[in-house]
Amino acid sequence: MLIDTHCHLASSKFGADELDELVDRAVEAGVTRIIAIGTTLKDSRRNIDLAERYAGVFAAIGIHPTYVLELPPTDQSWIRELRDMAAHPKVVAIGEIGLDFYHAPDHGTEDAYYARQAEVFRVQLELAGELNYNVIVHQRESYDATVAVVRPFSGKLRAVFHCFTGSAEQAAPLIADGHLVSFTGITTFKSAVDVQACAKGLASGSFMLETDAPYLAPVPYRGKRCEPAHTRNTAEHIAGLRGLSIAELASETTATAEAFFRFPVV
Repeated sequence: MLIDTHCHLASSKFGADELDELVDRAVEAGVTRIIAIGTTLKDSRRNIDLAERYAGVFAAIGIHPTYVLELPPTDQSWIRELRDMAAHPKVVAIGEIGLDFYHAPDHGTEDAYYARQAEVFRVQLELAGELNYNVIVHQRESYDATVAVVRPFSGKLRAVFHCFTGSAEQAAPLIADGHLVSFTGITTFKSAVDVQACAKGLASGSFMLETDAPYLAPVPYRGKRCEPAHTRNTAEHIAGLRGLSIAELASETTATAEAFFRFPVV
């Protein structure tokens, strides 16, 4: 039994008329639960709809850093809306939230853009701490700055640093603070030597598996649209790196995800 802990199931790259088959293929591959990730208010609401439709789908809600300029700076209704959505029984985390220094803003200065990202990030961390949710963190080209924002919240909540591509040395202080990292299909790429070494060496219970679908499809699907079923390919590769059977790795990572997301009984 595997869990895809990060999938953009509300993405327009997945047609609404194919979701039944998408979920069925995941179950056939042994992926019995999927976390549908929020990036805007719209797809956070869509995630809840999908969680109501499919027993194995659960929702995360949040504002991705590349969408912060869509939020009026003097209007806090967005955080009230997230608070209301968080009351739904199948919401299991706040995310995907964080910092992104890779993409340039559509307007304004980079300094103002990154400051707004940090502001929205902190507000959502505060909401998560208040409501006793853990968080899913985006940290593209912003590792040090993201860690600096998260650190004051350590002990109040746990974070998973999703799509982790750093080294074991970078992962160590996060794990020491009670946080997790999560690995995508990137670990199956021949060039991903550092990520593979990290996935091989981390202690059991310190990482989870994800697809980030529809992005980052693992080998042998690299370059194609990713989907939750591909969690198994990443799991098989990491199991091989660690000298485990797929069943052993699935058991370990499922237990880690269950402790992190605290799934409701449905």
